[in-house]
Amino acid sequence: MDVGSKIKQARLETKMTQEYAAQELGVSRQTISNWENGKTYPDIVSVIRMSELYQVSLDHLLKGKEERPMEDYIEYLEKSTNTVQSQKKLSLTILVALYLGIWAFALIVFWFFISGADAMGYSLVFLWIVLPAATLTVSVLLGTHDHLGKWKWFAPLVFGVMHVLAEYATFSTANMILNEFSRFNPPQFELLYMGAVFSIAGLGIGCMVRGIKNRTS
Repeated sequence: MDVGSKIKQARLETKMTQEYAAQELGVSRQTISNWENGKTYPDIVSVIRMSELYQVSLDHLLKGKEERPMEDYIEYLEKSTNTVQSQKKLSLTILVALYLGIWAFALIVFWFFISGADAMGYSLVFLWIVLPAATLTVSVLLGTHDHLGKWKWFAPLVFGVMHVLAEYATFSTANMILNEFSRFNPPQFELLYMGAVFSIAGLGIGCMVRGIKNRTS
């Protein structure tokens, strides 16, 4: 017996309709029908929910006649899991590249397109608007998609350091060059707090969004 037949048998034994099961599982009736007819496979989260809804063990749903795991379905789960992991890695890579691109662009603008008279405007636009906005946005996405798991809470420290480096690689370095490096300018570590605060706020928003999605799914 394949997994679709097992799912259908379990549902019929509880005398549930496809419509009722779909409502309880948060999917469409057509999705239930496709699972039961073997047209598509349910993901592992849906299988766990069906196990609870139909009051049968996962062992019962995932094993065949000879009490061996259903190889086709196990292979499907492995492939789908690998696909999800690859997509998350790609998404995280894009986020990191996007932030670093914005950060590098801010430095390029300073050194190649800004004169002394434009320094105040540059500081306002890039150090107080663009980089904080990029930090907030990337952090929201980190929290929403749960990138890095618990390690994402180290992101505020990283973003804080990047804010400090942005100022140091522009204004502080420029001042040292003008003074022919006669005086060393220490990093402005107070900017660490600005980057961290925006990141923490973004992570908090992202985690709330993820929690709402999980409750409504």
